[in-house]
Amino acid sequence: MIVFGIPNCDTVKKARLWLTAHGQDYQFHDFKKQGVPPEHLARWVEALGWEKIVNRQGTTWRKLDAATQAGVTDAASASALVTAQPSLIKRPVVEWSDGSISVGFKAEDWAARS
Repeated sequence: MIVFGIPNCDTVKKARLWLTAHGQDYQFHDFKKQGVPPEHLARWVEALGWEKIVNRQGTTWRKLDAATQAGVTDAASASALVTAQPSLIKRPVVEWSDGSISVGFKAEDWAARS
């Protein structure tokens, strides 16, 4: 299992604590230090859709100028933007051991996976 995110993100912190408390082994991929792996991003977009990957409620999105926001219209434009600004990715993204992919953290949803 791989958890992708930013270590100081509150949601990522909660998710990592939950995994540890439930005895789940995982690798952590830090977007800030390691970037966004293009092959993984392509899988996430294919599995979930670019709309679910881009966090349009976050501070980073709100700080973008209107032209940049309006330019995000498809998978290619969204992928280019989140690659350049990983903070725009909704977090955490998890590649589960069974091959499934999820975005965000809800303890009840994760408990159902265990």
